[in-house]
Amino acid sequence: MLSQQTIDIIKSTVPVLEQHGVTITKTFYSNMFQKHPELLNYFNRANQARGRQQTALANTVLAAAKYIDNLQAIVPAVMQIAHKHRGLGILPEHYPIVGENLLGAIKEVLGDAATDEIINAWAEAFGVIADVFISIEEDLYKEAEKDGGWRLFKPLKVARKVKENDMVTSFYLVPEDGSTLPDFKAGQYITLRVKVPGDEYTSNRHYTLSQPSNANEFRISVKREDAVDPQGVVSNYLHEGVNEGDLLDVSAPAGLFTLEENSNPVLFVSGGIGVTPLNSMLQAMELGRPVTFIQCARNEKAVAFKEQVSKKIDELNGSYRVLFSDVTGYVTKEDLAPFVKENTEVYVCGPAPFMQTVISIAHDLDLPSENIHFEFFGPAMSLEAAASAN
Repeated sequence: MLSQQTIDIIKSTVPVLEQHGVTITKTFYSNMFQKHPELLNYFNRANQARGRQQTALANTVLAAAKYIDNLQAIVPAVMQIAHKHRGLGILPEHYPIVGENLLGAIKEVLGDAATDEIINAWAEAFGVIADVFISIEEDLYKEAEKDGGWRLFKPLKVARKVKENDMVTSFYLVPEDGSTLPDFKAGQYITLRVKVPGDEYTSNRHYTLSQPSNANEFRISVKREDAVDPQGVVSNYLHEGVNEGDLLDVSAPAGLFTLEENSNPVLFVSGGIGVTPLNSMLQAMELGRPVTFIQCARNEKAVAFKEQVSKKIDELNGSYRVLFSDVTGYVTKEDLAPFVKENTEVYVCGPAPFMQTVISIAHDLDLPSENIHFEFFGPAMSLEAAASAN
């Protein structure tokens, strides 16, 4: 339990963090990787290169400072990060390294303004926050080990590699020993750890499980990226360098972006490869709940799972629309309004600018925030920041 004095000191640093937070986190990562390059095996270097990880950490530190006297308020964000940490294999021994380098970065950036009193208060606060993460993550590790699951990574074999369209390929992953796979909730993801040829460090990426829970196989559906930069390194390696029969290191399923269990009407809105978690949720639904699926893509060639979605929507007596941005432009309020009722639950996944647009429309249609669900496959950061980074 933090003393009132420590809480007051931490809260007094909020204006400084608002002004210098990203500079502090950039310094933190630079210093930490210089001292501990082995940690590059855990971090997404594409997000590092684009500044997303630095911004995400700055947002997290700022939120912790604002709510240091009521950490319960940031539990949803903590849980989202903890799930990703569990998928990446983050362990308790990593936190002292983070704490040491974060405090060092605060001192380096703020100079004399970072008094001993401030540094000591943040050291105490970081200890409390780290303990929260460690405790939650340990619970998630234990949960992952149940019913055929595993704690860190397990090699799974690529049983099949199926091309969905010119850009998307599905990989069917099975245990090499013939064991069963753990159940998961539609919308969850697994983490792949791969060693791309020519890269000194391993790379980790989260990929949605693109079909409902199946004890025999996992399926992920991966889009080939056009950009020859860190963003597409792993996805393109899977397309070009991974073949049927190869082994991939895979985490047990994780994630909080899952279908709420109620009777409210559902509106799925997907953009591009964001169709993967929403299709998984749709396929897991049973007749009786009103459902609409709006799938947005650049053009006909970019649509994945169209036949699967259409077939399931017919079974559920739902509505299905496909919108092509090359033809009609981006999704509008007029596209969504006919399918939104007072209690509609909206699920959206796609590029950050796309999600920002859909969420804004949902609010304009008077849907409460608790009825709007989304997943951003990047570090935990505001959609506004993510959109501007695209």
